[in-house]
Amino acid sequence: MNKKQLAHAVAGRTGLSQVKALEVVNAIFDADSGIIPDTIMSGERVTIPGFGTFRRRQRKARRGTIPRTGQHIQIPGKPYLAFRIGRNMKMRLLGG
Repeated sequence: MNKKQLAHAVAGRTGLSQVKALEVVNAIFDADSGIIPDTIMSGERVTIPGFGTFRRRQRKARRGTIPRTGQHIQIPGKPYLAFRIGRNMKMRLLGG
């Protein structure tokens, strides 16, 4: 499902127009100005009960090897987005 399809589904379930539904989806998810990305970038978690939790985590720097040459390199640490599935969603996924 892409963003346009998500907005269409939101419009169908809420009675909002397609344009308003797309505004809602953008307000929540837009990478540049959305509520979820802004909250995660500020260091806070975003928890949606029953669905899951989004948070920013930091990968540690580590040593790697170039397979072709066997040369060891230093791989820098970097931030990444982590998602932990909520209990209700997990039960639905597992069919329970």
